[in-house]
Amino acid sequence: MDLVEALAGYEPRTEAEAADVARVRALLGPGGDPWARSTPLHATASALIVHPPTGRALLRWHARQRAWLQVGGHADPGEADPLAVALREGHEETGLDDLVPWPDGGVVHVVVVAVPAGGDEPAHEHADIRFLLATGTPEAARPEKPGAELRWLSIVDAQAATSEPNVRETLARAGRLLG
Repeated sequence: MDLVEALAGYEPRTEAEAADVARVRALLGPGGDPWARSTPLHATASALIVHPPTGRALLRWHARQRAWLQVGGHADPGEADPLAVALREGHEETGLDDLVPWPDGGVVHVVVVAVPAGGDEPAHEHADIRFLLATGTPEAARPEKPGAELRWLSIVDAQAATSEPNVRETLARAGRLLG
């Protein structure tokens, strides 16, 4: 599944999300690479990892953004499937080897987020395509590096932990699906 296929039947839920989806679709023109990190706006893929039996979600501390967020990031060279990117990133950032798309592998949220400058990288924007992934082994989660702490939280506690309104919205969508 490429980005065009992932967004084919996706229906934005708010006016702000509709505007973000329109910006992402504008990246999909002929000859362009929506994943190219050299452009000021480029696609990323992320996932909120959930443990459905307990209704908990996993958040990761992102030092650059100074916030508790979902896992995810950039496509590697040659990658074009946003769900595959989210699965790879989820495994790399948590060590969880049993991640599966949940409940159905569809996009759950699309949001354009500002990323501050860091190192040699100027400030830019991520067109983030978000999914839900489930694990059956939450106790196996391990941070990928020092300073990238992981926390399993109820949806309500996760919403309180993050400073990002767009992440709170992703959590709310997950909460409705978790029941």
